Amino acid sequence: MADSEKTLREVPIGDTVHVVRLAGVGAVRQRIMDMGLTKGASVTVRKVAPLGDPIEVTVRGFELSLRKDEAQNVIVA
Repeated sequence: MADSEKTLREVPIGDTVHVVRLAGVGAVRQRIMDMGLTKGASVTVRKVAPLGDPIEVTVRGFELSLRKDEAQNVIVA
């Protein structure tokens, strides 16, 4: 992972980032892509639950809730 890259799980609330790539494989990767998290997509972190799971994001005009393990597979910059 390059210095400017991090996972979606590490993005602070209110920040907007762009998807660089997906680290998951198989069904996990496909599920993330089906939610609209594809290379180049702009993602804004809206909320994080008190215990850190789930993370609420806005992507392509839709609000999504992701588990921490799902967000860990989305590499952003």
